[in-house]
Order: sequence, then C-alpha cells, then structure tokens
Amino acid sequence: MPRPLSRRDLLRIASGAMVAGAVTPLVRSTISPDPAHAAGWHSQLVYPDANGRLVYKEDPRGKKIPDFSWAGYRNGEVPLPSVPVVKEIGPISGDNTAHIQAALDEVGAMPLGANGFRGALRLAAGHYKVAGTIVMQHDGVVLRGAGQWDDDSANTVITGTGGGSATEVLRVGGPDGGWRSKVPGTETGITSSLVEAGENRMTLASTANLKVGDNIIIDHPHTQEWTDAIKGGGVIKDAPWEPNTKPIMYNRYIKEIVGNDIVICAPVFNNLRRSQSQCSVWVWNRKGLVRNVGVENLRIDMNDPSEFNEDHPQNCIHLNWTEDAWVKDATLLHFSRAAVAVTHSSRVTVQGVRAREPRSVVEGRKRYSFSANIYAQQVLFRDVEANKARHAFIAAGMSTCSGIVWLNGTSEDGLNESGGHNGWSQGLLYDNVKELRSRSEWDWVLSLHNRGDKGNGDGHGWSSVTSVAWNCTVDNRKKVCVQAPPTSQNFAIGTTGAVTGENWYSGYETGYVEGTNKPGLTPGSLYEAQLADRLRNT
Repeated sequence: MPRPLSRRDLLRIASGAMVAGAVTPLVRSTISPDPAHAAGWHSQLVYPDANGRLVYKEDPRGKKIPDFSWAGYRNGEVPLPSVPVVKEIGPISGDNTAHIQAALDEVGAMPLGANGFRGALRLAAGHYKVAGTIVMQHDGVVLRGAGQWDDDSANTVITGTGGGSATEVLRVGGPDGGWRSKVPGTETGITSSLVEAGENRMTLASTANLKVGDNIIIDHPHTQEWTDAIKGGGVIKDAPWEPNTKPIMYNRYIKEIVGNDIVICAPVFNNLRRSQSQCSVWVWNRKGLVRNVGVENLRIDMNDPSEFNEDHPQNCIHLNWTEDAWVKDATLLHFSRAAVAVTHSSRVTVQGVRAREPRSVVEGRKRYSFSANIYAQQVLFRDVEANKARHAFIAAGMSTCSGIVWLNGTSEDGLNESGGHNGWSQGLLYDNVKELRSRSEWDWVLSLHNRGDKGNGDGHGWSSVTSVAWNCTVDNRKKVCVQAPPTSQNFAIGTTGAVTGENWYSGYETGYVEGTNKPGLTPGSLYEAQLADRLRNT
C-alpha cells in the first residue's frame, strides 16, 4: 500500500510542486472558466490559484464543495505517533481474553505522559485464541502486534472463538453514549438566519460562557418544517420521516470568538436554516470519552468458517466513544458485520487495513467492511482494501454521521454498493476509491443518492448529501450514481467509468457531474490538497 503523505509532501502539494500535468477538461456545467485555471484539467468548483491556494466556486445550484481535511487523527495535522512499548506478553494455551485484558489494564494504570500516552502493549508473535471481547478502555494505550500475516511464528494472529452472539473481538473505547450531556450553563441558541453547508462561522445569542478550545455540540433538531423542506426524506411508499428521528449534530471545537460569533474547526455539512429548525450549541462534558488509543500491526480472524456461517463474532474491531484513535497495518478476516466499525467517535484514522473474506449470509446489516455509524465524525479511512463486501465503504449512521473520508480504497468482487446508506449522512468524500469486478445486481456500485424505501421498512431515503466522488473508478460496466437532494447537492468529478442519475427510483435530478473519463484531474486527491492548503496557514 502507498505510504501516507508527510507534512512536507502536503506543503509541496499546496505550493504546486507536486501538481501533475494538465489536460483539457470535459465539464457538465454552465460556469465560465476562471482564467487562473483555464489551461489545466482542474474542476471548475475546486482548483488552485496562481499561488497554489485552493479556490472554491459555486455550482449552478449555488452549492460549494466543503473542506473535508479535518478528518483523521488530530484532524490530520500530525502523523500517527510511534508510542514506545512498556510491556510485552506472548500467547497462552486456551482462551487469551483475560490474559490480554489484564495486560492492557496494567498499562492503562501507568502514569499518563505529557504527550497523552502511557505506552504500548506488544503482543509477541503467536496465536491468541479469544473467546470474549478485549476492551481498550484507558486513555493513551496502544495495542501492537508483531505482524499482520498468517504465519503465527512471525506475526500476531488473534482468533475470535466466541459464538454468533459475540459482538466484536476487540472494542476500542468507552461505553455507549450520546452527545447530549452538557456542561451546565453553556447552552445557547444560534441566531444566524442561515449557516450554509461548508461554513464554519455562526452567530450565537451569547458567547459569555464559551471560550476558545471548548468542545461543543451543535444541534439541529429534526422538525416538521425541515422534513417538509427535504420532501419527507426521500421515501416513496414508506411514511415520511417523523420529527425528532433525524437530528443533525456536529462535534466541534471553538477556534475563535468574535463578539457573539464563533469560528469552529471543521465546517458544518448541512444548511442550518433558522426558519426550519432553531439550532443550539452547548459545551459537551465528554464523560467516559477515551482518547489517544491505537491498534497496530496484527491479524484478527474467526478461524475460517464456511462462507455463510455466522457462528462467530460479528466485528473484528469496533471503535466506540473515542477521540484521536487509530487502527493501522492490520488484516481482518471472517467478520459477519464489519472489519472496522466506528461509532460515537471523532478524529479517527483507519490506515493500511485489509478486510478480507467475510463470513455471513448475504443480506441486510451484513458485510459492511469499513463502516462509519451513528455519531461517527471526522473519520479517515485511507489505503484500505475490501473484498466480497455488500457495502465495502459505508456511512450507516444517518444524520449524526458526517465528515467521513475514504481515500485510496479498493473494493473487489463487491456484492452491492459503497456510499452513504440512510437517513441524511452528510459530508462524505470518496477520494480515489475503486470498485473493481463488482458482482452487484445493480448497475450503480458507488452511490450518493436516494435509497428511497430500501431497508427493513425504515425508509432509508436520502443516503448522502453534500458528498463527493473525486477521481474514483468503477469497472465491469458499472456506474457511479449521483443525485441532487432537496436543499443540498452531491458531486462526481473526474470519475473513470459511467455516471448516472438513475437508480431504482426515476425522476431525480442528477447531481453535479464533471470530467467523466478524462484522465489527469488535478489535484489528484481532494483530501490531500485540502489538508495541504489548510496546513499552509498553521
């Protein structure tokens, strides 16, 4: 897998030193080209100016592509850390659950360093049978193996031996929870008449009890007025979305306060229109949140059951209730639900992970290889591989799931589509994602669209809004489906393979499509260009 770019590399991209040669664009747009980028194959919506800084333009519907660069560990601003080993253990015969758990808890009781870490527990090469769930519940602890391949004489191989009722082999983080726990006295209303998708500044009724650095929650209640504006959520025969079932929430930090205005770290990914929903802000108390945790260089399998067998744990790794967490350099096999699932977590990186050979019946809620779920935000999946997935790269967390990036992901022999899945997932970026040799019954295999009545009677509706497929590839005569949601937009730019605005449900407007089957899109990666552009100012 390719190495991630260093900060130096990213700054070179921002300066134009790593920009590829230009070709003539093919554009479906009524926008007149800007002279600053007329000579090259740049998108008309995002392109570098003469100084290498990114310029953002509106599409014909007045929508802009947002900044996705805040995804990942510590917002992508530093590399994943190398944490020193403070304890090492080897496998024991029989069940290793308590053995590994005791060692993790021992490291978790060590002093927390000024850098936020206690140390790494190294699992020596060998085969570790795990009948239960290992829980990483302490700040600053890393679990590191000796290697991710199948030879347990030189690698760390963990086999989940629990039955089908076991949820996961490894859980990283704290207990389930939401973002509604508030620091008393900090809640205040948003008085801006409109905060547009992509913006990061808003006016509040008061900033008296807020300060720079506060971790805040932005709450957009689900009202009947908002349901009406999005035409019931996009369902066809199912009942329109009921108020209070799809609240939009953002987990952010305050970067600046100017009078009653605040500037937040990452943008919002949906319009916050006061006439449709009175939004509010509060400081989150972060109770139970686990920070600075990582899993590295190991293999998790389920002892290779038959292809449709589900008598094994559902997930290999589940990150829940974490901030600044990561999984890297791992091979994960035989799961029924997910190789890596992320819930109730922000600023997470999943890097260099292979999700192979899932074992389950082929039906709903199965084979979601790299899955961003409820309350997952600012998550970066980069350099990841999947095969035989139903939904290899999926946002399944509805309206509280946003700011998710899949970068350099490859799915082979997929059985269904990648994309947002249900309930107004927002701010999804598919950047250099490949869907190869798909075996899906549908023509569309990478989709930012309305799923209508799909699901188990729960009306999936609009699966993706303010979302982008950038420089992606589909083969085997398959297509990218991109549709324009009410009040929002989706984008497909520089796609190799066909693009369509048609799926199971006809009559929806096609989203913004530009440069299909034209090689040489620059920047080649939107995420990396946006991150480089932002880092130039730090």
